[in-house]
Amino acid sequence: MQQWLYLLKPTRLGMVTGEPTAREAEIVSRHFAFLEDLTGKGVILLVGRTQNRDESMFGIVIFEAQDESAARMIMGSDPAVRAGVMRAELYPYKVALMRK
Repeated sequence: MQQWLYLLKPTRLGMVTGEPTAREAEIVSRHFAFLEDLTGKGVILLVGRTQNRDESMFGIVIFEAQDESAARMIMGSDPAVRAGVMRAELYPYKVALMRK
């Protein structure tokens, strides 16, 4: 299995700097459940986001997939990406060091 990282940025900054709309909140809830499920299945290694609330804010998902096509399918299946609430960029990745 290869490791991959997808970088997430909100398409509407107000979603993180102000108040998310009801639609955004519902989609982000599904996004979190999606990532939680893949983490439980051993696909995802790490998920997190920066804590700043300005235009430089971003989240990352580090995960394993067989190849780039499979990685793009996982990223594209993320409810926040599918719904256009977040935009995502995929990168090949390799964890070099990790705490035990």
